[in-house]
Amino acid sequence: MTEPAGRKDTATAADRFPRAEMHETHTAVVLLFGEHAYKIKKPVDLGFLDHTTQAAREAACAQEVALNRRFAEDVYLGVGELRMPHTDEAEPLVVMRRMPADRRLSRLVREGADVDDVLRAVARQLAARHADAPRSPEVDAQGTRDALLSRWEASFAQVRALDGEVPLPDGLDETERLVRRYLAGREALFDTRIREGRIVDGHGDLMAEDVFCLDDGPRILDCLEFDDRLRHVDGLDDAAFLAMDLEQLGVPESAAHFLARYSEYSGDPAPPSLWHHYVSYRAFVRAKVSLIQSRQGAPGAGAAARRLATATLRHLRTSAVGLTLVGGLPGSGKSTLAGALADRLGVTLLSSDRLRKELAGIPAEQSAAAPYGEGLYTPEWTDRTYTELLDRAAALLSAGESVVLDATWSDPGRREAALRTAERTRADLVALHCRVPGEVSRARLTTR
Repeated sequence: MTEPAGRKDTATAADRFPRAEMHETHTAVVLLFGEHAYKIKKPVDLGFLDHTTQAAREAACAQEVALNRRFAEDVYLGVGELRMPHTDEAEPLVVMRRMPADRRLSRLVREGADVDDVLRAVARQLAARHADAPRSPEVDAQGTRDALLSRWEASFAQVRALDGEVPLPDGLDETERLVRRYLAGREALFDTRIREGRIVDGHGDLMAEDVFCLDDGPRILDCLEFDDRLRHVDGLDDAAFLAMDLEQLGVPESAAHFLARYSEYSGDPAPPSLWHHYVSYRAFVRAKVSLIQSRQGAPGAGAAARRLATATLRHLRTSAVGLTLVGGLPGSGKSTLAGALADRLGVTLLSSDRLRKELAGIPAEQSAAAPYGEGLYTPEWTDRTYTELLDRAAALLSAGESVVLDATWSDPGRREAALRTAERTRADLVALHCRVPGEVSRARLTTR
């Protein structure tokens, strides 16, 4: 084939050089060009951040690189400059190694890939970064119960301010009531988290779309850098963000797997009620953002807000701490029922019979049988046993652990004391009374 006579090379610069992809957020423009990505801060003032000056944008770029190198050192290459022909002032930008889009965790999940190994690696990396994170009184201050309540209250206020502009999700009043009830009774839990060094300078915005699953390990990008206080969180709260996101992507079993692995690698014995509470908080914050987007006309944002609000309520209901009394006369089956309930619910079982022996220094397997009102069953011993039983229950409830108490509970005064314990620790009280025909009870007692 010959070229037509007189044809000239009409290739343009766009034909000779690779094209750049551009992605835009409300705070930045990202250019993907070849093997690199370039992130340019927009000159905007959004209240919570002010990038209107070149110096502020340069400082923000440097902060972003420094913070994100904790999670992906070989991705955040440094701060560069963009120079335009019409000005002598250089525009700062973040220079990054470009990540393969087909290795995003969110994409892999949507495609149905098995991500258990990836999530295990992410959990291990996150736990390691948390272990290395510096601690300080300023960091710890954001882990108190009151600090968490303030963040919840700010989100409640922002959501309620949208009333009349967009339909608010159902269940907002119940959500607020459950949040306040859980936090009101759990001050000891949050104090313990601080004392154990669980409050960290973390990621703060851990979403599946910012995790890239490479052959040599995951790269976690785009941590929250504009407000240190929002990044100073309980490590479990940091992990709960990704768990919430995985649930919204339709893989709740992967979310549970990730949290279990994080707890394993971080050596964190946190009660399930706490991680349910943190997942609910992250879901509600996302619901708030979706409502704001809905007001701005974003398609599907209203439906997303409703889904997230439903997830918030589901986790809050699950996080509720409970005190269950299982009572009845000897031989009524109360101990069998109490044990089965505790096993089924995965909660702590406290038995008055075992505790009575413990207080007396008698091995659990040794009999302490005595006629009613004698031996270990005098009124004094019984009062001491029930007092200790409720004291231990209160400590567990305050620490976020639900409890089943196995005792006769025949005395109204002791049942009233149990009610006061539940009220003081903001625990849901359930009382079960076991009864069987007299001949059945006698037959059971004779076989012991």
